Amino acid sequence: MSRLPDPLEPMARTLAAEAGLDPEARIPHPGKEGRTMPAWCSFRDAARQKLNLQRAFDTKASLAPQEERFRDSPLVVTGTHDPATVEQMRNCMSVGNVVGGVLCADGHLGYAQPVGGVIAYEGQISVSGVGFDIGCGNMAVRLDIPFGAVKESLASIIADIRKHISFGVGRANADRVEHALFDDRDAWTTSGMLDYRQKAMAQLGTVGSGNHYVDLMRDEEDMVWIGVHFGSRGLGHTAATRYLQAAGGKDGMHVPPAVLDEGSELGTRYIAAMELAGRYAYAGREWVVERVRCILGGSVTHSVHNHHNYAWREKHGGRDLWVVRKGATPAFPGQQGFIGGSMGDDAVIVEGLESDASAAALYSTIHGAGRVFGRREAIRRFSRAEMDAWLTRRGVLLAGGDLDESPMAYRRLPDVLAHHAGTIAVKHTLRPFIVVMAGEGEFDPFKD
Repeated sequence: MSRLPDPLEPMARTLAAEAGLDPEARIPHPGKEGRTMPAWCSFRDAARQKLNLQRAFDTKASLAPQEERFRDSPLVVTGTHDPATVEQMRNCMSVGNVVGGVLCADGHLGYAQPVGGVIAYEGQISVSGVGFDIGCGNMAVRLDIPFGAVKESLASIIADIRKHISFGVGRANADRVEHALFDDRDAWTTSGMLDYRQKAMAQLGTVGSGNHYVDLMRDEEDMVWIGVHFGSRGLGHTAATRYLQAAGGKDGMHVPPAVLDEGSELGTRYIAAMELAGRYAYAGREWVVERVRCILGGSVTHSVHNHHNYAWREKHGGRDLWVVRKGATPAFPGQQGFIGGSMGDDAVIVEGLESDASAAALYSTIHGAGRVFGRREAIRRFSRAEMDAWLTRRGVLLAGGDLDESPMAYRRLPDVLAHHAGTIAVKHTLRPFIVVMAGEGEFDPFKD
C-alpha cells in the first residue's frame, strides 16, 4: 500500500542532501523505540520552517501600501519564535490603521494572524485577528470542597461529566438551555445572525473538541477548581466565515488579514456579531461550569472568566483603539485571568501588573503554553504510550483526548510565563487531576 505524499518531503530531501546525508539512509526514530526512518524525515521541521517563511515573504510582497502614519508601528516580541511566526505578525502590522502590536511568548502561526498576536487599530477591527472561534476563552472557579472529599469518586465524576456535558463536533446539548440572550432579538437582527438562532440554542453548553476541555484541578491549599476552555461554537464560526467573505478576505494561514472600518455598514454589523458571539461564549462556559459544580456539590468561592479571541474598545496612550487579541489574555492591573497548560500540566490564575512593560504589551499576556508542533505533526511524531505515561506521572485521569493534544506538542507553561515577568503575577497554581475532552479522532470545525 503506497503512502500518501508528504508536502515537506521534497524540501526535507534537499536539506538532507545539502547536509551531506543520503536522504534514504535509515536512522533511529527519535520518538519510537526500535523503529527507524529515512534520514530526510529528520529535516521535516527545518523544511516546514523554510517553506512557511517563504510563504510569509510571498504574502508580504502581495500587500498594498499602508498609509504612512501607520507604518513601522512598534511591535513587542516576547519570547523566542520561529522566523515565520514573526514575519506573519509583521505582515499583519502592515495592513490597516495599526498603532501597535504584541507577540506573546506562546505565539505560533495562525490563520492570517499568529495565535498569541495582539494588534491595536485606530478606527478599525480585524475579522481575521479575532478569528473563527469568536469569544474562545477560559473560565475557572474555586469551590469550597477539598480534594480529599472527591478523590475516592474520580471515576464516577468523570462518568457524570461525560454523561451531562456534550463533547465533540456538531453536538447539540441534551439539556435545552434557557438564556436571556435568545430573547434579545435586536442583537440577533443587528448582527445578521437571526437565521442561526435556533442552532445556537441547541448548541449552547457544548464544549467541542480539539484543545477544548473541562478540567478539575486543585490549588496550593488542596481546594478543588473547575476549569473550562471553549468558545462560541458554530455561531462564532458561522459569523466569522460570513463576514470574512463579505470583507473580501481569504481563509488560510498565509493570507493578508481582513480589516474593516468600525463605522462602515459592514464593520458595524461585524462588531454586533462579534459581541453576540462573545455573550454566547460566556453563557456557554458559565452553564458548563455550573453543571459540573452540580455534579461535585459545594459552592463557588472565587471566579475568573475571560475571552482570548476577541476585540475590545480600549484606551492606550490617551487614544481610543480597538485591541484585537488572538490567543491572548487581557491583563490590566488587577485583572485576573485563567491560563491553562497542556493536558497534564499545571494551570495558573494570573493578575495583571502596572509597569512600563505592561503598557508596551497593550496589557496583554499569554492564553496557554503554546504549540511547538502542529496537530498532524504531533500525531506523526508521538505515541499514545508516551502520552499516557506522561499523564500517569502527573497523576491525571484523562477521558477522551488524542495525540494532537499530547503534552509533548506544547511548550512548558512555566517557561512561557517567565518571559512575561513584570507584567503579570501568578496568584494560584492549579494541578489537574481530571481532564475531559472529546474522544479520539473527532474533528471539530468550530475550534479555534
